[in-house]
Amino acid sequence: MDLSGKRVLVTGGAVRIGRAICEALAARGCTVMVHYRESEREALALVDSLRATGAEAFAVHGALSGAPSCKQLVEACVAAAGGLDILVNNAAVFHRDSLMDTTAAKLQVEMEINAFVPIFLTQELVRLGSTGKIVNLLDRRVEGLECGALPYVLSKKLLADFTKLAALELAPGFTVNAVAPGPVLPPPGEGPERTRELAGATPLGGGMTPEAVAQAVVYLLEADAVTGQTLFVDGGQRLGKAEG
Repeated sequence: MDLSGKRVLVTGGAVRIGRAICEALAARGCTVMVHYRESEREALALVDSLRATGAEAFAVHGALSGAPSCKQLVEACVAAAGGLDILVNNAAVFHRDSLMDTTAAKLQVEMEINAFVPIFLTQELVRLGSTGKIVNLLDRRVEGLECGALPYVLSKKLLADFTKLAALELAPGFTVNAVAPGPVLPPPGEGPERTRELAGATPLGGGMTPEAVAQAVVYLLEADAVTGQTLFVDGGQRLGKAEG
């Protein structure tokens, strides 16, 4: 797909990885809808920055708390840009909860934002037309098992399976793919060394940046013969610790 002129919604697009994705897509000529929930100041600043480069961009607010809010968000995008061609499901929440600390409420929070919202938004995009592109942001934890964040890991594994199911059901009009980042950014308020400490070693020793994740998203959107795939941007971390 030639991305020039395509209208794209990036959920959670105001900060961190979402911001890098918005910037990369704007550089490809997309009209970018920067979704935000609480980061209004950052979203408006990003829109101003993108428009200063000649790109077309809009800030769109949405709580993403269920199917009706997803419908409202897509309607806001259509009102702003006249339509919607591409969906990047980037917004997510992450909490560290072990099995015995997990509750129904904690499961609901993680599942709602990380899995159910991408499903509902995909439905809304499909209702708009017969063709489109979707990229879901996963996590390298979807491959293998890792304890300590049970609701989060389950929600991302659900989204990974949805990616493949949707790719099959929505072909040939839509492609549905995913990007699974590794330890890209530290938690808010922490330094880069904290990311390495929490995530552990990676065979490549680094290279996982928001821009690298954005590059993977762009590739999947431009690749017309790729669907149902997950592209890992994790420095090889899922392969295990390198020896030597």
